[in-house]
Amino acid sequence: MRTLKLPFPADALPTLDTFLKQTKEARVFRRAQAVRDVVQGRRIQHVSDALQFTYSALRKWVHRFANQGTPGLVDRPRPGRPPKVTCELAQQLNRLVDQDPLKHGSLHSQWSCRELATVFARETGVQLGRESVRGVLKKTR
Repeated sequence: MRTLKLPFPADALPTLDTFLKQTKEARVFRRAQAVRDVVQGRRIQHVSDALQFTYSALRKWVHRFANQGTPGLVDRPRPGRPPKVTCELAQQLNRLVDQDPLKHGSLHSQWSCRELATVFARETGVQLGRESVRGVLKKTR
């Protein structure tokens, strides 16, 4: 088995340690752990077996780190339609949930997803279905 010969920067280990402390996504955290082990001198095959990565996937992440640094460990954007609900809209929806539905003309003292979607559309101009509202609330609450 060949030894990987990639030029890692001198501050690669401290950079990865800082990145590991800051990252919140589990997938990215596992990638950074595996790449850190390779940077420390362990073979890709041993690390991939221990952390249950495929050899080719780990090799790809190590090369991306060597070429791009820690931004290379983060998922690239996926193709397809961008999400309708941005972070800002999700925050607005969460603020709306915290308000009293009676103040917005509701007949009930608790929000329903349908009622939230109606009031949200009235206030922001963005039409969301009740399932979209439910999905946003499920992710953020």
